[in-house]
Amino acid sequence: MTGNISGQPITPISVEELAQRLVTNDANIQLIDVREPQELALAKINGFMNLPLSEFTQWSEQIPTLLNPDAETLVLCHHGMRSAQMCQWLMAQGFTNVKNIVGGIDAYSLLVDRSIPQY
Repeated sequence: MTGNISGQPITPISVEELAQRLVTNDANIQLIDVREPQELALAKINGFMNLPLSEFTQWSEQIPTLLNPDAETLVLCHHGMRSAQMCQWLMAQGFTNVKNIVGGIDAYSLLVDRSIPQY
């Protein structure tokens, strides 16, 4: 990823909180999964937009039209590292309510929905 990375702290959200938010079907939240397509083929949570970090140059300039910078934006990856990078980048782009899903889909599989395969 390129661009000005903000030094702002990232707001975390637990996988349990994510599960509660998904149950409410809140149309105001934006869900982003930054994992690779082959990772999604192994395990995914419905409702997430896939923006693989390896394809950053292909989608980064479309972010202002794809997403609302003022909406709550929750970002997912495998363990939480790539999603943290994405959160920092989004905040540097002016997004005001970005949260990193702590532990990623791995933690979601262990703590919330064991039907989601681990890899």
